[in-house]
Amino acid sequence: MDAELYTRLDTTSAPEARPASSLGGTVYATLRNAVLNGEFGPREALAELRLAARFGVSRTPVREALARLHADGLIERGDGGFFATVPNLGRLKDLYELRVTLELRGVARAIEDPSVHHDPALLSAELERWYAMRAAPPAPDPRFVVQDERFHAELSRASGNPALTEALVAVSERIRRVRMYDFLTRDRVETTITEHIEIMELVRAGRLDEGYRALHAHVGDSMAVVMERAQRAMTQMALHADRL
Repeated sequence: MDAELYTRLDTTSAPEARPASSLGGTVYATLRNAVLNGEFGPREALAELRLAARFGVSRTPVREALARLHADGLIERGDGGFFATVPNLGRLKDLYELRVTLELRGVARAIEDPSVHHDPALLSAELERWYAMRAAPPAPDPRFVVQDERFHAELSRASGNPALTEALVAVSERIRRVRMYDFLTRDRVETTITEHIEIMELVRAGRLDEGYRALHAHVGDSMAVVMERAQRAMTQMALHADRL
């Protein structure tokens, strides 16, 4: 695994992701990343003693971290302790719909307001990363979702509305545990790379209407398609829970 390629998306702009000064806060931030990145299977209990040994701390900061994650809705209580939350299809539909809305809004605001321009430096820098991946496509891996999230965050950030980008990052994190299983095949990874380059080149060239349509098709132009992908991804999560 290429450690640099799969470096986690920087989401420090989100309030819950800022470094904490307390030991409990540090354990919370680290455990939160692990849950979001799918390091725990859907049936794997988050046992206090095991987590305390993993982080080299007592059970108290682990207990505090678990309580915060439970309040965040990222873990749930079940028989035998806490487990990573897997959204049901109804909740997932709501989150996917929100993601699509946020994705498209970044381009739509530039179409509606001629004074809004995407930052060419941000677009070019992100494009260079995807050109490199097109030249040497990475192997299929669920953690490729991190690179996918970064692309969409950078495209949004280039549109100049930080609040929009922060909201997109937050919702993307919430559906990551399901979306990551959309990248288990080489053709899916290579198609994503091709479509990302097309979208960003269109936006950089000022062909915003075309960029909007390409982005809309990329993120899913109907909720039926989105939910089909989500259900397939949730099935893959159950089948491949031991791959991470």
